[in-house]
Amino acid sequence: MSKAQNIAASRAKEFQCSWYGESLGSLFRRLIDDLGLKRQARLAATLGISEAMLSQLMSGRRTKIGSPVVIQRIQALQELAQQLADGGISATEATIQIARVRKYEGTSVLNPGSQNTVLEIRQVVREIQSLLLSIATAGEIVAAAELLSPAHPKLAEFIRIYGVEDAADGVDHYESHTN
Repeated sequence: MSKAQNIAASRAKEFQCSWYGESLGSLFRRLIDDLGLKRQARLAATLGISEAMLSQLMSGRRTKIGSPVVIQRIQALQELAQQLADGGISATEATIQIARVRKYEGTSVLNPGSQNTVLEIRQVVREIQSLLLSIATAGEIVAAAELLSPAHPKLAEFIRIYGVEDAADGVDHYESHTN
């Protein structure tokens, strides 16, 4: 790589860190290791992207993931990796879940009038989090919530929970306001 390409890749990784919390190279390597995928090709197939695209995202030649479905699949794999690390599921169950993630086509709206699963609610929470983090950094979200808090505490709570807290907190918040 030329010096200009190295600078561009470094800048892209900085953007990735601000958008996704870490560089996609680090994130993808951790998912491969934690889930026992062994090769980048398996992760690419699970995410539904080409190996070339995965490589470009990991190296910083590409900065952003444009597909909401791919982002949702990444989030599902992160949660799966955490469950596996916590002992909540076995390696065999993780393999079954990885296959389900691969088939997942995405969702953006909860089914009105039906009993929504925690997974469906979590997906909506993740979409709200992704939207907020696409327009502001975590620090900006916290600062905005602090500014709103005195006059609009419930709105500040919403922005803080969906902007910077765990998906589980968002699910709890969602459920407490829909029941």
